[in-house]
Amino acid sequence: MALKVAIVGLPNVGKSTLFNALTQTAAAQAANYPFCTIEPNEGEVAVPEPRLPNLARVAGSKEIIPARITFVDVAGLVRGASKGEGLGNQFLANIRDCDAVAFVTRCFEGGDIIHVEGRVDPLSDLDIIETELMLADLESLEKRVVNLEKRAKTDKDSAKTLELVKLALAELNQGRPARAAFSKVSKEDEKAWWMLQLLTALPALYVCNVDEASAGTGNDLSARVAERAMRDNAKTVVISAKIESEIALLDESERAEFLETLELEEPGLDRLIHEAYKLLGLQTYFTVGPKEARAWTIPVGATAPQAAGVIHTDFEKGFIRAETVAYDDFISLGGEARARDAGKLRAEGKTYVVKDGDVMHFLFNG
Repeated sequence: MALKVAIVGLPNVGKSTLFNALTQTAAAQAANYPFCTIEPNEGEVAVPEPRLPNLARVAGSKEIIPARITFVDVAGLVRGASKGEGLGNQFLANIRDCDAVAFVTRCFEGGDIIHVEGRVDPLSDLDIIETELMLADLESLEKRVVNLEKRAKTDKDSAKTLELVKLALAELNQGRPARAAFSKVSKEDEKAWWMLQLLTALPALYVCNVDEASAGTGNDLSARVAERAMRDNAKTVVISAKIESEIALLDESERAEFLETLELEEPGLDRLIHEAYKLLGLQTYFTVGPKEARAWTIPVGATAPQAAGVIHTDFEKGFIRAETVAYDDFISLGGEARARDAGKLRAEGKTYVVKDGDVMHFLFNG
């Protein structure tokens, strides 16, 4: 499944610097991963997956194909964006097509960069952005109500949609994002809920852009954002966009040395991607063979047929069974054949719930 994350923020908070680091990373990966592409406002990068090279080594795979994630650079927001100020509707359309929203906030003082609001207050930044998105959602929903009320008298689907619209409006009118209503949406209504395409229903990730000295531990400003994230049921990640732009220009050995100097275990962009996966409830399974070792992204709780469907819809429709072995067993035993001999390779049916790190092979009628 292809993932898209919108990067939003006020002007001069480091959003463009962060996005440029992403696109530079994508350009550097292009030589190794053939799927990497860059468009003017999109950067597609590999999902960091240290297990994949190990699988390829054991299986003798000729090619490594990681999962991918696309980041969309949304034009800097300003007050009144929901009413067309700045680039207005253009940014709304960019966000609606995404799976999650990363809110970039400025968490560093001083420097030559002047904040558009004339002060450094990341919580206020979040309030401004969220308010604009909520106003856009309110306008969108209020336009639908009259027609839905007419159709709801004779159409069950319209009645259900109207119920969900009113659920979202109740939160928005109280100054809360639509995602606050999600816990009240039943499992069978989730598809209809997402079809409303509400900007504030999307899962939120708060990105704290800190100074270089705070890249590892954060600071008082990022701590305030983390506290806000807990209240908002959001995820948070601390990044120094300046450091990330420098890391993106280094080769692998230089990058490792640079990170060690800064006492960082991994680049902030990797942490951002990992947090996005957690936020969206995603995990990884693998397919491995002489031709390629490949990572696939699926929701936590996906069954074997659903996992097969990520490769091709025909795999899910004609699913017979899956042969699977845990990553640790595949590596420690030296591959699929030895795992089978050791009784660690299992045949699983349609009800099997895939686990993170499963190495899978699907049998299907096609």
